[in-house]
Amino acid sequence: MAKANMRLDKNPMPEQEPLVRNKNFEEVSLGYTKEMAVDEAKRCLGCKNSPCVEGCPVNVKIPEFIAKVAEEDFDGAYQVITSTNSLPAVCGRVCPQESQCEGLCVRGKKGDPVGVGRLERFVADYHMQHGHDDHKSISEAPETNGHKVAIVGSGPAGLTCAGDLARRGYDVTLFEAFHKPGGVLVYGIPEFRLPKDIVAAEIKKLEHLGVKVITNAVIGRAVSIDELFEDGFEAVFIGSGAGLPQFLNIPGENLMGVYSANEYLTRINLMKAYLDNYDTPLKKSRRVAVVGGGNVAMDAARCAKRMGAEEVYVVYRRSMEELPARAEEVHHAIEEEVIFKLLNNPVGVIGDENGFVKGIECVAMELGEPDDSGRRRPIEKKGSNFVIDVDTVIIAIGTSPNPLIISTTEGLEANRRGCIVADDAMATTRRGVYAGGDAVTGAATVILAMGAGKTAAASIVKQIEG
Repeated sequence: MAKANMRLDKNPMPEQEPLVRNKNFEEVSLGYTKEMAVDEAKRCLGCKNSPCVEGCPVNVKIPEFIAKVAEEDFDGAYQVITSTNSLPAVCGRVCPQESQCEGLCVRGKKGDPVGVGRLERFVADYHMQHGHDDHKSISEAPETNGHKVAIVGSGPAGLTCAGDLARRGYDVTLFEAFHKPGGVLVYGIPEFRLPKDIVAAEIKKLEHLGVKVITNAVIGRAVSIDELFEDGFEAVFIGSGAGLPQFLNIPGENLMGVYSANEYLTRINLMKAYLDNYDTPLKKSRRVAVVGGGNVAMDAARCAKRMGAEEVYVVYRRSMEELPARAEEVHHAIEEEVIFKLLNNPVGVIGDENGFVKGIECVAMELGEPDDSGRRRPIEKKGSNFVIDVDTVIIAIGTSPNPLIISTTEGLEANRRGCIVADDAMATTRRGVYAGGDAVTGAATVILAMGAGKTAAASIVKQIEG
């Protein structure tokens, strides 16, 4: 391996200027140059025990691929990454590396950890940008082994499961309810964080492996799980995500101008409301309140700013220390002039005489002792009510799985939160049916869903091949 660079800080990521990017949907982070990537890779110590790999849900061989980057063998680095990760260009952009691989990096004990995510993105982008089309970048589709598997949902869990099975010769059909495959990668994550042509390119690679993608297919309505088995599928993996929004159940939530973050982001990301040549209806907002503190709340707030809102507030009942969103997303939101109204909790949405939002009533909060989540419990300050003048409210407090598949599939159990019950092998209570990702855990991260897809693929192989 090349001699280690002992610099303490990681190479910064080139980015659009904040007050330029908050008016467009082009990607915020511009990516490392070749020189920056090689220099950053040389910061890796190549630890023999590889603690960073332990932090990766799909077990990317991190020191191995980084060593290839340091040697300027970018194709070799790509082959190392894709031996375990089907979606490197996606993961390099949206994974919470700070709490996973980079969180365990030895270099992080004194200074910054190695920029693993930035290097993964560089390798994937370099591969796409230098003439490596699908026929050159991956091997030909393997000879089929005659076994059919159905995948329900084309988000990160479904795509990963499909890819792993296709590489082993399985005849895989992927069913997607929307008109475009990609799941949350296309409807939930904004273009400025994850360009949709990146997702399309990753899906095209899977199709080249032989994966058949059927869109506009609502499993549980148009076709049942039972009918999939009748059609000759030997196993079914459910990776249908968690697309059912949760609400606050406060007065005024049915007023015009109140959106779930799921609907708001879907209209923008999947239905292209930000483009003038699309007819997707979306309210032209002047002042927006986004309720919640996770990554989805940050996405909604940053989208609202780009859609022309003069002021955008993030209303969150705890403090900045408890905010669950990625530090990078919060940092970008603050740079883009999103206003954080912390230690405040909504108690009602106020409407005008025509039924449109004109304000959101909040109360101030203070933090008490930690609750079951380990975070300090927010306690209302009596008599502290106040109103923020807004014309749009976006609720971003979480989602749960759609109950359609559970309600139409006999023998498939769910827990009290509506999530499918699955064991560590991703096997459900219905034989031959596996599930993983947000459909099992509730809303979580892309990489955890991918890890579930890998586990399920291995379990399906074990079931079918004995």
